[in-house]
Amino acid sequence: MSAPLRAEGLVAGYGKVTVVRDVDLEVRAGEVAALLGPNGAGKTTTILTLAGELAPLGGTVSFRDLGGRLPLHKRARAGLALVTDARAVFTRMTVAENIRAFRTTTDAVLALFPELEAHLGRRVALLSGGQQQMLALGLALSRRPAVILADELSMGLAPLIVDRLFAVLRTAADEGVGVLLVEQHVHKAMTIADRVYVMDRGRIAISGTAEELGKRVDEIQASYLTGTPT
Repeated sequence: MSAPLRAEGLVAGYGKVTVVRDVDLEVRAGEVAALLGPNGAGKTTTILTLAGELAPLGGTVSFRDLGGRLPLHKRARAGLALVTDARAVFTRMTVAENIRAFRTTTDAVLALFPELEAHLGRRVALLSGGQQQMLALGLALSRRPAVILADELSMGLAPLIVDRLFAVLRTAADEGVGVLLVEQHVHKAMTIADRVYVMDRGRIAISGTAEELGKRVDEIQASYLTGTPT
């Protein structure tokens, strides 16, 4: 199975401050890869570097064999999408206006989230957090990316909304999209993941298939996903 997004020996951080070290990771077409870890482990730094928002300090990141250090806007044109807990939508515009601004179609977004149909004429600022995240994810997936990077979609949302978002990501993967899901909630992530990477203090501490690591969830939770990292 092809891996349109791959990192090898990735070193990442901010200026002279190194946060992530020696990370090997790949996002394969048609799979959900989950990147798990506590706050401060380096997950967001990793995903921003994979997206091209941050330049790597070392190692390599390759997207669709384009190589080099492509910035986010060029990777986006080549088929990479990034959705974060910040819900990057235009809050002063309506849902319909956002759809036009993102150069996609209402039908494509509503096919993913029909719940938004009743809100097409509403300003996004008036939507709930869950509806805003549905819109952000719907806009990204409606453009048929090769890879989508989803960073902490569950932040501050009700469990039923999280389940809905995750189900749409799983369906996208089943249709051929490569998904990297960055999450703190190990049990929910495991329900849709094919492969799992567990990050601790800027390094990949453990990796394997979801089936393999699913048998070790309690051990992983106790060893890597609790407490405040230094």
